[in-house]
Amino acid sequence: MHPGPQPMSAPGACILGIEGTRLSVAERAFLRSSNPFGFILFARNIDTPDQVRALCQELRGISGEQTPILIDQEGGRVQRLRGPIWREWLPPLEQVMLAGPHAEEAMYARYRIIAYELEDLGIDANCAPLVDLASRKTHPFLRDRCYGEDPDQVAAVGRAVAQGLSDGGVLPVVKHVPGHGRANVDSHHDLPVVEAKAEALVAKDFAPFKALADMPMAMTGHIVFSSLDDRPATLSPVVIDVIRNELNVDGLLMTDDISMKALQGDIGDLTTQSLEAGCDVVLHCNGQLEEMRKVVDRAGVLQGEALRRAQAVHAARGPMREVDIPALETKVATLLRGALND
Repeated sequence: MHPGPQPMSAPGACILGIEGTRLSVAERAFLRSSNPFGFILFARNIDTPDQVRALCQELRGISGEQTPILIDQEGGRVQRLRGPIWREWLPPLEQVMLAGPHAEEAMYARYRIIAYELEDLGIDANCAPLVDLASRKTHPFLRDRCYGEDPDQVAAVGRAVAQGLSDGGVLPVVKHVPGHGRANVDSHHDLPVVEAKAEALVAKDFAPFKALADMPMAMTGHIVFSSLDDRPATLSPVVIDVIRNELNVDGLLMTDDISMKALQGDIGDLTTQSLEAGCDVVLHCNGQLEEMRKVVDRAGVLQGEALRRAQAVHAARGPMREVDIPALETKVATLLRGALND
């Protein structure tokens, strides 16, 4: 069994969402006692730039200056910071297709700009790149968030995305390992089951994740690969072993949101199962305090290899490099126009 609560000499093995644009008294007391490894922000937590900065400062005042604060800022349909305050973006797949041979350059510039916006607010981790392999059958919830249908191209674009974030002082989180592209249902609501043979999965779907195995953090997918196991990847020791020992992923492995409807059962039991399967950190996003209490109670603290990986995440966080944002914006626009005229 994963250990229960212990003296908080190390962070809790969880990343938590909060309910609103500032902490309630109850949340503040709970988070101070639970000391999660990190936090994740959603649209419900976003109002103005000054408000977000103050919220990030408050969260770090509770858990420490090194505490990662994450967000899903892919651009397109999945972006928590929206116009008119922040930049709006095309869906990733649309930008990649428009940029054509310039896709890597255009996506690097895009995510370097995104990193600039995040770093300005105090957000220092982004749940990207998404290197799930698209196909004709990929569910609409995911398809336009992908980078393409060729594993080598997807890996190359994913590497450019990660570099753009890193150069802006923002940690990349590669997702959804070992691959979500064959899902034909939305895992926010249902559990996808993929029946492809293991050999095909390793050769195609899993390949971009192996190419990005050096990323500091990775997020699992709630998806069943029936040729490997009848349990979702997040809860499967068999799939986690593939991730670690065949794909060579050694970064901090976080679950996708443990409260998504793809996973059925008590939230505390799901927390235990995911950690026993080999995940390092449990992600809980909906901000419901009573559920978070169950997650924290079951997660315990980071220790052993999980703690080593968490420390490596802190070490991987680099400074923001100087950048000319207007020049980058012009570059993205030029690359997209140029690709149309090639």
